[in-house]
Amino acid sequence: MKASISLTQIVLSVLLLLFSAATSYPLVLANFLQCLPNHVHASNPIFEAIYTPSNSSFQSVLVAYIKNRRFLTSDNPKPLAIVTALHESHVQATVICAKFHSLQIRIRSGGHDFEGLSYRSDVPFVILDLFNLRSIDIDIVSETAWVQSGAILGELYYEIAKKSKVHGFPAGVCPTIGVGGHFSGGGYGNMLRKYGLSVDHIIDAKLVDVNGNILNRKSMGEDLFWAIRGGGGASFGVILSWKIKLVRVPQKVTVFMVDRTLEEGATDIVYQWQQIISKIDKELFIRAQPQVVQNDEDEKTVRVTFIGQFLGKRGKLLSLLTKGFPELGLKQDDCKEVSWLESTMFWTNIPLGTPPEALLNRSIPAELFFKSKSDYVKEIISKQDLENIWKQFLKTEGMLMQWNSYGGIMKEISSTKTPFPHRAGYLFKIHYFTLWFTEGTEATDRHIRLAREMYDSMAPYVSKNPREAFLNYRDLDIGRNPSNETNFQEAQVYGSKYFKRNFLRLAAVKKMVDPDNFFKNEQSIPPFD
Repeated sequence: MKASISLTQIVLSVLLLLFSAATSYPLVLANFLQCLPNHVHASNPIFEAIYTPSNSSFQSVLVAYIKNRRFLTSDNPKPLAIVTALHESHVQATVICAKFHSLQIRIRSGGHDFEGLSYRSDVPFVILDLFNLRSIDIDIVSETAWVQSGAILGELYYEIAKKSKVHGFPAGVCPTIGVGGHFSGGGYGNMLRKYGLSVDHIIDAKLVDVNGNILNRKSMGEDLFWAIRGGGGASFGVILSWKIKLVRVPQKVTVFMVDRTLEEGATDIVYQWQQIISKIDKELFIRAQPQVVQNDEDEKTVRVTFIGQFLGKRGKLLSLLTKGFPELGLKQDDCKEVSWLESTMFWTNIPLGTPPEALLNRSIPAELFFKSKSDYVKEIISKQDLENIWKQFLKTEGMLMQWNSYGGIMKEISSTKTPFPHRAGYLFKIHYFTLWFTEGTEATDRHIRLAREMYDSMAPYVSKNPREAFLNYRDLDIGRNPSNETNFQEAQVYGSKYFKRNFLRLAAVKKMVDPDNFFKNEQSIPPFD
């Protein structure tokens, strides 16, 4: 072991010399890097997992899991180093050494963090990147699986389907999302009306705590296990893996996508959609997706795309909608019967018939700039108010709204079962997604301003006191702290919107497991004040 540690120290020393030749080398980072080998076994050397700016691969590793061009500009802060953990002990060593040397870490698993908090900070920091930790171990007999946090949803769906045609898992529709952040923020997808959220099917987890210990559900205790299932894992530790309970799905499910413009009666259809979505058969999920488009006269109009999934055959779906939602005018030709795995591809616009290996593609570059916001709607919006919404919506540029239906089993789950509180009493959730392709601060400022104006105009129609938001659609506009401190009063502002009354319990757990607030970011949970 001494010989291997010595070799590691030599390699690290070379890295330090190379970097120091090009820049004024921070002593804190030098100490951090020299500390790491002392906390890993010789059989798992860590130097191969370390990237500093002197390494030719540093930039490619940094940007590989950044999906938003807004955070690829030259003025965005860069980490002092990236640790791409190859073994669980590398995570332990990173936590121990960063804490000892007072160096902030940001934890990244998928890179879809909408505000980039998993790879950005305004104080000196290192990225702990988990993309190499992505094993998936499925046990169909027990209907469970262990999934490491660096796996993406597409990999999870693919591996489940390899083992069974009648099992699935309720999670998001974008296959490149990292499991770590998605699950710890709640895990919202198109089977929530039947099965709830991802966190409702998590039965164990492995986590590295602030002292570098690896804990499971039993050793971490039920309070911490509660907190990481929807409260944002990065506030409490580094989640290595999750044990999930699979759910049953039919061999064939039915999907559809139909468009209706304002001229084709979209307002009336959306109004009726609100009437039925929380009450209709829980096997059915329908998203209404408004978008500004050009009509045949080359004028702006609103087109609403209705995207649905039914956990059953086409005939039963058509019978259900003929009785319960005839305004949609769904026809047999609109419906496609597919396997559950194929449905996950349909939702991300991968053409049906594409080999399922497409779900394994991680190398999707950041081709656009975007900003996200979210809302929850509890009361039906009148037709007149819908028309007012469209008028403001037509002023936006590049905005897409996703109105995701609620109801079903979500009405039966307590708002305190997990930190995710948005359960009964909700009609739908709105995701405002603004995207643009033009470089420069002028374009960015304009698009974000228009997005904020649209969001502000929606205040009369959405939840109030607080105006609620979804953690996985991270939005720094609703409240933030500086990178290196967490003021409790400011945290209450965004915390109440994400977690409502569950925020105080999260803060109490934080005080218990990380009283010195080592794990933090601009919207983290503070220790109870």
